[in-house]
Amino acid sequence: MASQVEPTARRASRASDMFRALAHPNFRLFWVGAFISNAGTWMQTVAQGWLVLQMTDSAFWLGVDGFMATAPGLLLTLVGGVFADLIDRKRLLMITRLGAGLSAFILAALIVTDVVQVWMILALTFATGCCMALAGPSYQAMTFDLVGRDDLANAIALNSSQFQLSRVIGPFLAGIGISVFGMAGCFFVNGLSCVASVAMLSRMRLAPRDAGTFQGDDAQREQMPAGSFEEGTAPSHSLRDVRALWSDLVAGFRYVSGRPRVRLLLLCSAVTSLFGAPYLSMIPVFARDVFGWGATGLSVLMGMAGAGAFCGAMLLAWLGDFQRKGWFLLGSSFVASICLIGFALATRPILSLAMLFGIGFAMVSFFAVCNTLLQYLVTDEMRGRVMSIWMLTFIGVMPFGSIIAGGATERFGAPRTLAAGGLVITLFVMFIAVFDKRLRAID
Repeated sequence: MASQVEPTARRASRASDMFRALAHPNFRLFWVGAFISNAGTWMQTVAQGWLVLQMTDSAFWLGVDGFMATAPGLLLTLVGGVFADLIDRKRLLMITRLGAGLSAFILAALIVTDVVQVWMILALTFATGCCMALAGPSYQAMTFDLVGRDDLANAIALNSSQFQLSRVIGPFLAGIGISVFGMAGCFFVNGLSCVASVAMLSRMRLAPRDAGTFQGDDAQREQMPAGSFEEGTAPSHSLRDVRALWSDLVAGFRYVSGRPRVRLLLLCSAVTSLFGAPYLSMIPVFARDVFGWGATGLSVLMGMAGAGAFCGAMLLAWLGDFQRKGWFLLGSSFVASICLIGFALATRPILSLAMLFGIGFAMVSFFAVCNTLLQYLVTDEMRGRVMSIWMLTFIGVMPFGSIIAGGATERFGAPRTLAAGGLVITLFVMFIAVFDKRLRAID
């Protein structure tokens, strides 16, 4: 009897460990708010890609739209990293999400009034990208604030899982929304999702933060002497330090330059993102021109990639703090590249869907483990700046990937373009695995 009870208890314990970061009340609010906002964002992503393709009939303009969404990462992510280390992260997230919601409401109004033009879409896309670039490092660094070091890997996996689950639900809702309410409905719902996310953030109760320290939850907060802090404030020297923005940026790059393993992780992230991530921008082309599908078919393709990514994130949450993370990182990038080639060359829709599932599964595994390793390797006071540099390597290079993919698709077609990108990643991973021991040695 005891032998039967023990495996059951172990399974229950393992399942509980998968969600242990959600035991932190502030992280629960953070997680739910992010999920709502991300689901709305994916609704808009699907609707906007279809709208741009209908208005322009051009893969190149899809690439330009992707460029405008991610180009702010080149300009503002590093600034956002300094802000993440020096000012109140919660307040910054609330302001930027309200800005993203306002952009969505404006675009919905432009469509309803039938005055929307491509340049307006691109301008609002750029504005939303600015909000995301400024908020990104704070979002990444705040995870550590809310759960501490012990639950960090699980929290990152759960954050990744909610983002990937939103990639399934968002496109599904977009397919319904486009057919029932039209394009404007998707943008309006995204605006509402941003407002809901801000409402969740406003309910979080955080202790004041010196740069890089664990903020804790209500239990820790209540133990502090009355009047010892003012909720929502950052250290008093923050504004003065912001004036030294350039020196803080330089300090971040100097810190990274002196750590070979961090540099290698950033390089792997940049290559995988530059040649792999643009497949998302080209999915509308595959839906319409390769498979002859409409907006519902596009939602299915996007949702399948999201389903794979969600499963990958849940696997990481289940694995917890596993060993040989360096090998896992290389393997996931390799699998993503092979599936990307398979998707590009597949002639049957069912095979294409399977390859998209594999791309999503492997890509999220790669970036989540890369995130975890970087946060383990850096010091607390530099965390925001290093995470901003990391975001620059995988979000900041996306504009170039999108433009290159869009232009190449116009000339060579979408299948050849994506297959070439997958081949570059494959060769890069094989080179690193054979000739560089540093990444393989990371546990």
